[in-house]
Amino acid sequence: MVIIGIAGGTGSGKTTIVKEITESLPKGSVAVIPQDSYYNDQSQLPLDVRKKTNFDHPKAFDWSLFAQQIRELKEGKAIEQPTYSYLVCTRLPETVHVEPKEVIIIEGIMCFHDKCLRDQMDLKVFVDVPADERLLRVIERDIAERGHPLDMLIEKYRNVLKPMHDEFIEPTKEYADIIISNSGDSSKAIEVLRTYILSALKK
Repeated sequence: MVIIGIAGGTGSGKTTIVKEITESLPKGSVAVIPQDSYYNDQSQLPLDVRKKTNFDHPKAFDWSLFAQQIRELKEGKAIEQPTYSYLVCTRLPETVHVEPKEVIIIEGIMCFHDKCLRDQMDLKVFVDVPADERLLRVIERDIAERGHPLDMLIEKYRNVLKPMHDEFIEPTKEYADIIISNSGDSSKAIEVLRTYILSALKK
């Protein structure tokens, strides 16, 4: 089994990189574990309090459960991955059954933040994109997919996304084994990662 961590700021294109890596490997050989599934259960809190959650702060995540479930996959055990709803800002009762695979990809904005989780990764990849490009991608995505007004997105970027990125996400770049500049064609980087994974599996 090979465990790959893929981190990077909001709008850096992590999901696209993960999709390209997954599609380059044999079908059914990859399980993707998104960090977004491991936000804290806040069902005991009133909805108005939950809606104030800062989703870009390390305290928003259940790191112990995250690391525990990756450890279980590494041991060959299936897990019940939690699911999270941004609408009600808490964990849902439904889970996703995940079987251990040859390749486990952990994807999230700060999945290198927690040492117990980080130490389980065989390869750590940081997707690096200039701040202005990430902002444009976030604006395009959130207007198109979530209907958010432009002024709200700009305020959120200034008050939450940028300071949280600078404080908690950017510093984790130092843990990366590979840094991908995802401002253009990433096909060569995907091929390097594919070659590494297949070589590691043969060993």
